[in-house]
Amino acid sequence: MSPKKCIFGCEGKLNLFALPKEERIRQQWIQYLFSDQRPPKATVYVCSRHFSEDSFVNKAQYDAGFSARLLLKDGALPFIHGDVEESKAAASPVLLPLTRFRNTACQTDPEPKVSVATQFCHYMVSVGTQTSYSPSTRCAATQLSYNTLKQHVRSKATQASVSHCNVGTVTTQSETGIQPGVRPAKRPRLEMKEEEEGEEPEEETDLPEASDQYDPICEPYEPDESSSEPPDSREAEATPSHYNDPKYIVFESCLRDLFLTCPVCGLSCEVRRGRMGTFVYFSQLCPSCDYSRKWESQPVAGSTPLGNLQMSAAIYFTGGSFSQVEKVCRAMNLQVFQSDTFRRHARMFLEPAINHKWKRDQQVLMERLRGEGSVAVGGRMRADLLGHCGKLGSYTLMHLNSSSVIDIQLIQSAGVSGSSHVETEALRRGLDLLQVNRLSVDHIVTDRRTRVQKYLRERNVCHYYNIQHLEKGLSRKLKKLAKSKECLLVRRWLPSIRNHVYWSATTSTSAPEKVAKWKSLVNHIQNVHTHDDPLFPTCAHPNRVSVDPSKWFQPDSVALHKLKKLLLNKRILADVGKLSHDHQASSLERFHRLVCHFAPKNVAFPFVGVLCRLYLAAMHFNEDAERHKERSSEVTAETQQSEPKPKYVSELMKLLFEEVFKEPSTYVDELKRIPVPADLSPV
Repeated sequence: MSPKKCIFGCEGKLNLFALPKEERIRQQWIQYLFSDQRPPKATVYVCSRHFSEDSFVNKAQYDAGFSARLLLKDGALPFIHGDVEESKAAASPVLLPLTRFRNTACQTDPEPKVSVATQFCHYMVSVGTQTSYSPSTRCAATQLSYNTLKQHVRSKATQASVSHCNVGTVTTQSETGIQPGVRPAKRPRLEMKEEEEGEEPEEETDLPEASDQYDPICEPYEPDESSSEPPDSREAEATPSHYNDPKYIVFESCLRDLFLTCPVCGLSCEVRRGRMGTFVYFSQLCPSCDYSRKWESQPVAGSTPLGNLQMSAAIYFTGGSFSQVEKVCRAMNLQVFQSDTFRRHARMFLEPAINHKWKRDQQVLMERLRGEGSVAVGGRMRADLLGHCGKLGSYTLMHLNSSSVIDIQLIQSAGVSGSSHVETEALRRGLDLLQVNRLSVDHIVTDRRTRVQKYLRERNVCHYYNIQHLEKGLSRKLKKLAKSKECLLVRRWLPSIRNHVYWSATTSTSAPEKVAKWKSLVNHIQNVHTHDDPLFPTCAHPNRVSVDPSKWFQPDSVALHKLKKLLLNKRILADVGKLSHDHQASSLERFHRLVCHFAPKNVAFPFVGVLCRLYLAAMHFNEDAERHKERSSEVTAETQQSEPKPKYVSELMKLLFEEVFKEPSTYVDELKRIPVPADLSPV
């Protein structure tokens, strides 16, 4: 097989180019090389000595030793006939720009559009003169950005850098902003296990669960089209600011299509993939022209992909369950990290951020309430964890005028005398906190628990009872009484008796008047509207004659006797006199229903985990209360199209990435100051 030779007989180690495959450009080559002569039937080669310097894509890289062979531009034409040495003198007048052949050969052919994604960096060294160099371009069928297609080349034999000598010269910087002869700083190495082509996906290799070392914060590799400086040479920013970028679900096959072919020579490339949770990277290497690059799906700070951390934060901050999210991801084969990574993120970053934000918001709320003078608060106990086992108990203090949670105390039963003392201890801590912050309590509305009554009486705090608590307890007893055969009439009177509880409390302020109105219920059920009590001698409504006497209780009947014994009980009368006539604790009921979303009782969380989830529920509830207050004060005819994004989640994300992730030790120390009792064995 004869060796390839230039058609003009040039000798030496040269780059040879065959006739192009595109018919129009091929005919231009033939017409220019052979004029009116018939071209030979054998394959024709033309060496690089018969082309101008601007006919090549990678002339600068080839001269610097970074490319093994020269690559022609699309549409490049040879310009020198015969021997090169003989044509040197006539080279200048023979030089014809590419546009001349384009205009003469095809008048209707427009200038080809050049994609910015096909521009590559060139090193230009100027010695003795001031030189500017315009990088070569070509059109390629790709949608990759300019920085993504930046060329990274390697040397097969050695690792060499281009020396730069500046001797009385002015060297212009290339479009990529790379200083000639200045080696860019290395990007921090990401520790992960790479997955070879054709292998099954492996589990991510994130940091071990036992590791408590915080990763140093450094700028991740994130291509930025607005910056002319390469990612490796940019100084590391102190704050990762990419958490607000939009995210998308991308299929792996679509990603691989971007790296299968070399954007320089168009040949097949070697592609390797690595994964760590939601993070994936692709390494591309062209065996022909040594083009290489590495693409990463998300910024990496230290060894922590920001997408993994933000996904953990989104699950935690919204009260979600990682196990449920993991099931959804596994169902659609969406890659996700393991539960150990989620717990490590929570312990190192998320819980310190939640604790800090709640303490800060709590101080702002107390300062605002301090200007209003004395406040009316409501208190409610909730048993947490594993179905009312009494292991943990939380007590909530709420400002009743604004329906805002002021404080939440979490108590473990082992830290007090027993589970029956959890409520009084939590209430004591909450009132002490209000006192330390110079917030005076006008009165408090709670349930009718005996220990709480005694404690507030000893502390000299005005105490009222929640009407709903009395109504629910009384309704249970009435339903039990209505099951007997002789008391079936009680079932018909249940709604009226429940309404009478609210009417007796809310229409009177003094305790004797509340009791007098409550006693009038016994006369109502007998169709008697005059009373023996001087404070309430007669009913305000007109007396109506009933046509159905069977719906009234008959005097001296068994049903009336049992009902009077229940309604006129000494304990019931005392509690009716202390019912709250102004504020009710219905907002506390709504808050406890919300807590079931953030901290469900059928899931076992650690002590700090329960506390942080209670704080999240309080921030969510206070934000909703403030939003409803703003809506009620604004009169508008426009309807609300969609529920706005929770503001507290956005603020937590900003705090996490701009403060906590930057210096986590300060916030972790703040969280560690919370006294955590020893863990109990599960019941």
